[in-house]
Amino acid sequence: MSRAFTQDGQEGEDAQVLPERPISIERNLVTARGLAMIEAELRRARALFATAEAAGDRIAMGNASRDIRYWAARRASAELVIPSVADTGIRFGMAVTLHYPDGRERIWRIVGEDEADATHGRISHVSPLAKALFGKDVGDVIRVGPQEGEVVEIDITPEPN
Repeated sequence: MSRAFTQDGQEGEDAQVLPERPISIERNLVTARGLAMIEAELRRARALFATAEAAGDRIAMGNASRDIRYWAARRASAELVIPSVADTGIRFGMAVTLHYPDGRERIWRIVGEDEADATHGRISHVSPLAKALFGKDVGDVIRVGPQEGEVVEIDITPEPN
């Protein structure tokens, strides 16, 4: 029977519940900062669910449940990676300073997918730029699309939470 003919008093509610958040098929590598962010998001989603439940807001409960499922899955699959001084070349968690031919310099930190934010210099480990950087060292030149950049510094210091 079509949902148009149901009389359960919830017509239109499904349109307001957000769809499931897709979970990446890539390894869920995380920095310490990223792991803390995932745990904070999971706590926030659980608090939103409790608030919605107390208010009897089924739509908000559904949306909070969706976020709980996502963040719980991301927490369960998280692989904490801490760069080491013994690592050779650029690896996950490191910050890389690139010098571009036009004189600009930009620092990019390679992080997990959930904490990536290019406006703040954090790129996902599965991004084309990160993939081009992996294994490179100071003095190496990388090319991503039309842009080229020279690695001028590598920093293994973790980003503060």
